[in-house]
Amino acid sequence: MKLELTRVVQGGYRLGVLKEIGRATHLSLEVPGCLLYTRCGTVPHLTHDTLHTLSNLPSITQLTLSTVVEHQEVLEEYKDGFKKFAGLHDTALYCSLHDPVTQSPAGYVTNKTVSVWGSGGRIELTVGRFMALQKALRPDLYQSMADGETWQGDASSRKRIRKSVDRTLAHLDECLLIHQQTAELQGAEVLGVVEGGDSLEERVRSAKETAKRPVGGFCLDGFQTGSMEGSLRTQLIGAVAGELPEDKPRLLQGVGRPDEVVACVEAGVDLFESFFPFQVTERGCALTFDLDLSPDPERAVLELGEEKDEAWESEQSGDVQLEDQAETITPFEMDLKDTKYRDDFTPLVEGCGCYCCTNHQRAYLHHLLVTNELLAGVLLMLHNMAQYNAFFRALRGALAGDQLEPFKKRVLRSKRVA
Repeated sequence: MKLELTRVVQGGYRLGVLKEIGRATHLSLEVPGCLLYTRCGTVPHLTHDTLHTLSNLPSITQLTLSTVVEHQEVLEEYKDGFKKFAGLHDTALYCSLHDPVTQSPAGYVTNKTVSVWGSGGRIELTVGRFMALQKALRPDLYQSMADGETWQGDASSRKRIRKSVDRTLAHLDECLLIHQQTAELQGAEVLGVVEGGDSLEERVRSAKETAKRPVGGFCLDGFQTGSMEGSLRTQLIGAVAGELPEDKPRLLQGVGRPDEVVACVEAGVDLFESFFPFQVTERGCALTFDLDLSPDPERAVLELGEEKDEAWESEQSGDVQLEDQAETITPFEMDLKDTKYRDDFTPLVEGCGCYCCTNHQRAYLHHLLVTNELLAGVLLMLHNMAQYNAFFRALRGALAGDQLEPFKKRVLRSKRVA
């Protein structure tokens, strides 16, 4: 796996292309970018055929171990890997430990095991079983086993944070040893996990030690939305990025809000999980970026409102206590269940070329939502994915054109549609 950078700002953002992704050597992904979020290999609400009505889909599909762990025996008997099993064609497969949308209960990690939660409850994984699953799945890249619980609940003690770093490094060493001895995983890449909670010292230690191992990239864990104040997150990410080699990608877990994405890109993050459109869809909302759909995607820019959202402004200044925002409507979306859209016969976003905006109006989406029609989720997911992918294209265009500051002003001044 090769990360070819075309632009790097010292201590800041990186622009480039990730090439030769694991065994999918013909695929590439522009960075900063996002993965394709799935559950058990399928994008929520969408069939494979419906999904591919969208253009410019990410070339890396995310599979979470918690959604497939109960099917281990079937996959081992199948023998040809998950991509062929699920009909995932022309994509690279990335396997993460937990689903970023679902918060797992804390307190179930030991020196030898971690736990994931499937439909039948808790499943305990040793390194041996974890690697047996990877052997059955045959991903192109995967996150190593890690103790990532320190961000959940109350602030962890220094001793607990130090233990999480030690456990994660020990798990990584075991995973790498088995990886090197497993023929089915040859050509795949392991992402080392950087832990450390809110401790600068432990974050730096975790990054330095992980960088010494033969990993293909880095997974930054414990920075999930709601885990810490935004300025502390970017400070810690910046410190971690300073200890990591420039030629390997950095994937951030659990952050998807556009405002937070911009801040983390500026701190040195390359890749994000794309669960945010799913969360917006589940709220019955639509992303509302006003996109200038230029024929040249790298020149596409966001033309957002000029007034700041007061809640967002105070949150950034540290006046608002961060918490789980999975159910909170952000300034970037409209709540289509609101009765004011009942007689609104305009597209969700003027100029958006997705199937939903091309063929339907806000009033129809409102009707589908209030009558609990399943089609609402399909149409909203198509629209929200199209908008989110376009947001990343616009961000890359701003970086390439040295327009990050104007871009940030437009994004941070976005206003919930009235």
